[in-house]
Amino acid sequence: MMTMVFAVEEINRDSSLLPGVTLGFRIMDSCDHVHTSMQALFPLITGNITEERMDKSKQSEILCLAGSPVSAVIGLASSSPTRAVAHTLGPFNIPLVSYFATCTCLTDKQLYPSFLRTVPSDLFQVRGLVQLVTSLEWLWVGTVGTTDDYSHYGIQAFSNQFRQRGGCVAFHLTIHKSPTEAEIQIMAGKLQSSNAQVVVVFATEGQLLELFSEGTLGFSFPGARIPTLEEFLLNVRPSPEPGMEFVNMFWEDLFGCRLQFRNRSETDAAGTKPVCTGSEDLRKTNSSYTDVSQVRISYNVYKAVYAIAHALHTLLNCSSTGLTGECVKDISFTSTELLHHLKTVNFTDQFEEKVYFDSSGEPVPLYDIINWQKDSNGDIRFVKVGSFDGSVPLGQQLQMEQSAIVWTRGQSQVPVSQCSAPCPAGSRKARRQREPHCCFDCLPCADGEISNVTGSSECTKCPEFHWSDKDKVKCIAGVEEFLSFSDTMGVILLLLILLGVVLTTIITTVFHRFRSTPIVKANNSEISFLLLVSLQLCFLCSLVFIGQPSAWSCRLRQAAFGLSFVLCLSCLLVKTIVVLLAFQARVPGSRVIKMFGPSQQRALILCTTAPQVCLCAGWLLGEPPFPFRNTNYQASTGKIVVECKETWPPGFYLVLGYIGLLAFLCLLLAFLGRKLPDAFNEAKLITFSMLIFWAVWITFIPAYVSSPGKFTVAVEIFAILASTFGLLLCIFVPKCYIILLQPERNNKKVVTGKYNR
Repeated sequence: MMTMVFAVEEINRDSSLLPGVTLGFRIMDSCDHVHTSMQALFPLITGNITEERMDKSKQSEILCLAGSPVSAVIGLASSSPTRAVAHTLGPFNIPLVSYFATCTCLTDKQLYPSFLRTVPSDLFQVRGLVQLVTSLEWLWVGTVGTTDDYSHYGIQAFSNQFRQRGGCVAFHLTIHKSPTEAEIQIMAGKLQSSNAQVVVVFATEGQLLELFSEGTLGFSFPGARIPTLEEFLLNVRPSPEPGMEFVNMFWEDLFGCRLQFRNRSETDAAGTKPVCTGSEDLRKTNSSYTDVSQVRISYNVYKAVYAIAHALHTLLNCSSTGLTGECVKDISFTSTELLHHLKTVNFTDQFEEKVYFDSSGEPVPLYDIINWQKDSNGDIRFVKVGSFDGSVPLGQQLQMEQSAIVWTRGQSQVPVSQCSAPCPAGSRKARRQREPHCCFDCLPCADGEISNVTGSSECTKCPEFHWSDKDKVKCIAGVEEFLSFSDTMGVILLLLILLGVVLTTIITTVFHRFRSTPIVKANNSEISFLLLVSLQLCFLCSLVFIGQPSAWSCRLRQAAFGLSFVLCLSCLLVKTIVVLLAFQARVPGSRVIKMFGPSQQRALILCTTAPQVCLCAGWLLGEPPFPFRNTNYQASTGKIVVECKETWPPGFYLVLGYIGLLAFLCLLLAFLGRKLPDAFNEAKLITFSMLIFWAVWITFIPAYVSSPGKFTVAVEIFAILASTFGLLLCIFVPKCYIILLQPERNNKKVVTGKYNR
């Protein structure tokens, strides 16, 4: 109020601004209430003004005359009373310039066409608050407000923008105009029980002074040091003259005394206070009244007065009066004309700040960020720790010096206010049901997924053929795995293969060395040698299964396995048939054995092998297997299995099924001839070998299906070796035993059954 008086008197002393014109004023008390504000406004707009206080230093016409409405109104401080007054003044186009009403709702020019202000709208304060809170990583805050429009609209806008930036409002408290002690205690309890460590407040300083006395950050308007304002304030004295009521009340309150000329019912009726002399020295007091080093709200009042003065200066043609040096005082103007010039005012004040209003009647949105700090005496002082400029690009609006901030209990570390701590790298957020998104649990990333930043909402899937490390923070290239010759398992299988090859070679050599002996000749030496060759191929085909799969090895391995085993079983089938026919040949007059001679035996082997050849050829030409990097096993091993992919799985099962068919025929025929009365019945040996063969391959199928990765190949190799060893040992080892260790039994009589032991 006193700054407004100072500005009016300063303008009245200025010879360049409104020369020859004296400004007057009338001060009304709104009591920060809508009803009282409207009562105070009524005489202003009706012209029922009975008294004026003005500077008498200029003997000229006074614009604000008794009996006429005021030209402009400066005020009010709160948004709710300001809305009521602005709504009333709007139809009359009487300018209302506010210095502290910041509600965004007042920007609506349809409802408030004559409203302007020298303080930025809450729209920018909210933006700054959201940027400030999120920059300090406060995503879980409470809000506290009052019942007025400033608080209601401010908190609503802040909550909406805060949620858009990923934040959550933990609670909201509303403080009534005159809260009871019990209500204050309830609110304080809610504040202390909440895990939110930060509270965003939209209220006047006095309403929350007791709740927040330290560690507070606030948005304040840029201040200025107005020259000679301090001297003007210190020279104020109480007076019984009309219009000095506010000064008199202030004087009694500051010095704790009573003025004799005031009504006793308004002061100390009991007379316990000393009498004020009126000459008490304001310089000896320490209060916000005497501290004018950086006036902020008062500076907005100062700019409002000068803005109206500059509008009048233009309206009264003070710049084009020629040699008279005074304004044109006989111009009759309306409030609409003054409002028009006020909206277009544009000047630079003595503090080098440009003063103007945009299309919505708003000034440049500039704020200082203030930290409430206690000095050595325990008194609160305001320290600027940053700034916010709403007129610059988004990323440059907020400037903060965090090292200068003092938090609660003098701490320098930024408080943490989060419902849940950010999830560490290697994990992701998992929302809790029926709770805000700021409250979550942290779950580790699944295998094959990573999160390499703190607070990740989702885990990122690793690229193909890559895997997450044990901490789930980075992707690493998968290690290719296959049954190699260097693996322990590969070495064991290779030794078994070599053993089988060597053993088959030795048996073949023995049979070749004793090929003219009866035991070799009696079992059809040609078929026996062909059988040994097929067994040798069965051992050697296992080598193709070991090592890194390639295009040629994938095609060769199953074909070599299928053909070598079919050739082997075809030979066994012929040998079994020969045994059965040899028994029938003993029947007098039978010529069966002559009908199944060597040429017929070769033809049978060719006929039983040909279907497998055709099947393998068609399979490999149509849908051949190919090398494939299988990542399905990464979940447990973190390795990529390189294997042969069967594009047409029925091909493998048909090959295996045909082998099974021949094996079944061999087993059936050998089983039928197992008790033939030969001295050396080979059908028994074939039967036993086929039983081993069937036992191996029946157990092979479930083992093959259930084995992971390279173990699938190992199972197939083991089945090949086991069945091949079974055939080799059951059929040929007993004969070698007789040839080498019991040569006396290797004669025609024994073989034909005519030898009597």
